[in-house]
Amino acid sequence: MLTNEQIKKRLTEKFPEEVTGFEEPYGMLTFEAPKELNLKVLNFLYDDEELKFRFLTTLCAVHYPEKKGRELAIVYHVHNLEDNIRLRFKVYTAISEPDIYTATGLFSAANWLERETYDFYGVNFIGHPNLKRILNVEEMDYHPMRKEYPLEDQTRIDKDDEMFGRGGESGFGTAKTEEGSGTIPESEQQHEEGKPIV
Repeated sequence: MLTNEQIKKRLTEKFPEEVTGFEEPYGMLTFEAPKELNLKVLNFLYDDEELKFRFLTTLCAVHYPEKKGRELAIVYHVHNLEDNIRLRFKVYTAISEPDIYTATGLFSAANWLERETYDFYGVNFIGHPNLKRILNVEEMDYHPMRKEYPLEDQTRIDKDDEMFGRGGESGFGTAKTEEGSGTIPESEQQHEEGKPIV
């Protein structure tokens, strides 16, 4: 049975300096490599007769605005179906240069997954056969899952819970107070029988 230790050993033998950041959150082996090596690492995981990671479960991106020069992470989850073991492989790129090689030549499932990642995060998959938006309209000039937009103003009254059938007079969530919208003080959270509102 293939173990995380064996996978790590095979990877570090093949890429002694390049694969780093090994962790095992919830038992899933996770590591990273430079973005230029994404295909070499994926090909090795696929072709190696001991590893046999030949099923791409998912591919997505994450935006970390605070990581300068590494703002976008492209994350691959691959699965060895014979030994029923999965791993997570990450590469990072600058948001100003979101170019990475496509994995469509290795996994046909990467086609739509890469289109979705391009659509929502703007990752440019070099060599993709049809890289265009998959869920949003082509006319959009931004990528909606990037953390480039301010959070909603929490003091807006048009977004009050009362507008959505919650809160207000019934005592759930936020309620109107003399000062405006806010949480009812604990001392006032009583209903008619004098029991606390749960």
